[in-house]
Amino acid sequence: METADLINALKHIFGYESFRPLQREIVEAALDGHDTLALLPTGGGKSLCYQLPAILQPGLTLVVSPLIALMKDQVDALTANGVTATFLNSSIDAETARERIDGLDRAQYRLLYVAPERVVLPGFLAGLSRWNLRRIAIDEAHCVSEWGHDFRPEYRQIATLRARFPDVPIIALTATATDRVRDDINRFLELRNPRRFVGSFNRANLRYNVFEKHDAPSQLLAWCRERANESGIVYAQSRKSVEELAKRLTAAGIKALPYHAGLSARERARNQERFIRDEGRVMCATIAFGMGIDKPNVRYVVHYDTPKNLEGYYQETGRAGRDGLPSECALFFSGGDAAKQRHFIRQIADDAEREQAEHLLRKMFDYAATPRCRRKHLLEYFGERLSSETCKNCDNCINPPRTFDATVPAQKLLSCVYRVRAHSGFSTGVRHVIDVLCGKRTDKVTAWGHDGISTFGLGTEYDKDQWLALAFELLREGWLEQDPERKTLLITGDGMRALKEKHPFAMVERIKIKKSRKPKALTMQACSGDGDLFETLRRLRKQIADDAGIPPYIVFSDATLRELARVKPVTLAAFRNVSGVGDVKLERYGEAFTAAIRQRAAAG
Repeated sequence: METADLINALKHIFGYESFRPLQREIVEAALDGHDTLALLPTGGGKSLCYQLPAILQPGLTLVVSPLIALMKDQVDALTANGVTATFLNSSIDAETARERIDGLDRAQYRLLYVAPERVVLPGFLAGLSRWNLRRIAIDEAHCVSEWGHDFRPEYRQIATLRARFPDVPIIALTATATDRVRDDINRFLELRNPRRFVGSFNRANLRYNVFEKHDAPSQLLAWCRERANESGIVYAQSRKSVEELAKRLTAAGIKALPYHAGLSARERARNQERFIRDEGRVMCATIAFGMGIDKPNVRYVVHYDTPKNLEGYYQETGRAGRDGLPSECALFFSGGDAAKQRHFIRQIADDAEREQAEHLLRKMFDYAATPRCRRKHLLEYFGERLSSETCKNCDNCINPPRTFDATVPAQKLLSCVYRVRAHSGFSTGVRHVIDVLCGKRTDKVTAWGHDGISTFGLGTEYDKDQWLALAFELLREGWLEQDPERKTLLITGDGMRALKEKHPFAMVERIKIKKSRKPKALTMQACSGDGDLFETLRRLRKQIADDAGIPPYIVFSDATLRELARVKPVTLAAFRNVSGVGDVKLERYGEAFTAAIRQRAAAG
């Protein structure tokens, strides 16, 4: 098929004038019947790579997808563009399932979405034999690998399809995968000489920030307040933190929803639906939330706790700005996070697994502590190089941090931790150690006789926050460790060697979240267009979506609304030229939106 024909179909069905990087090549490989492995970043347009071939060629495309909510969203979005698609999963009743199977028997659908568990059911396999199966698409293909960050054993069963339908091509898609995971995808899905396409991991529209934790709940509240009208995701490690953060934000007037494995399936589905429909601004969640979420107008992702590895971090931050508009990623980092993660890793019995977890965690901490361009650091992890030394869109490039020689204060802090324990026979918390260094005769300092040890008052040149920041850095470096329950400090073997041998220690001045130091918040004003008109169109979109029972972004994305607010088309012909407006959406929504634009123009 000629490129011009593909672009014509792209415009009339999806409303886009051109393909994103590698989309056309992947579509052509799929149309030619090749097995294909496609790695595109989140927001890179993976879905279109199998949806367009499904529309252009007769027969059924089977899409194996891990999440029920994703299936519904994908089908709703295709339906909004006039494409016949459906799904079969546990969310529908038996009568609805029978109706959809009847439709499949009548060749009514071009795409069918199912969960991996369904593909091995005898009745389903028999159905596929009747439905003129043309292509199999495996979404989130990294789930097949134990070395991926989201391994799902049921994905291994998908190979059953290869044995049953040996001549049907397979297209495997994922947003993140190391070389080892790519090899596993190829092996476990039994791909045959697949065409491989690896897109850039650089999400240029995302701004990366790392902030030292001090009063983390207040820091998060300040962050969300500056972005009160935007959708965001806040990731926390524990269910308790998720619940507390959601309550705190809601109490402050920012409607937040919790999502974690401790909630019932119904509660999780309801909260996810409310978030997708813009009825809750912030989703506070564990990493159980997010894979396959298509909501394109998430303007920020905050990691309240440090993730275990960079691959998961990249995947989760990638849920921001899928529409290509400027969006932000914030990591709240502390040495306490480092100590907690290391404690959990030490509980791993298998030596090789524990060593791998430690290696991945070290990479994560290196990213959090680097004074270099964060984007450059992140891309290098995935084997990609940024052409310039700075990206001009991360905190380190916007406000280059100062690095200073902290060898002497590090020696003082390590020595104080050692001498407090040597004097008393027990360890204390970090704040007590800092009180000793700062020469404060608190009740505990005098009661335990720590005002008589050699390091008492040795650190009056720094305040408590500065010493705390240094302690966090030494925890990250592994020279100190912290008991996760009692929060007491211990000097490690590496720390003792550093103390005795006076190892040099350089420290980066961390950025706190406060007005004078943080990068300017990205808001919708950072995008071109009439802000008031954008809000008018956003309200109209919400009304249309609610009436249709679909998420607002399925009507139009924020990027399309932004272009409408900039171009201000008042005729259907002009409206047709806006990106994201296909033939069906022009017919369904064109008059309502152009009327709103005309009315706004008349009102001045």
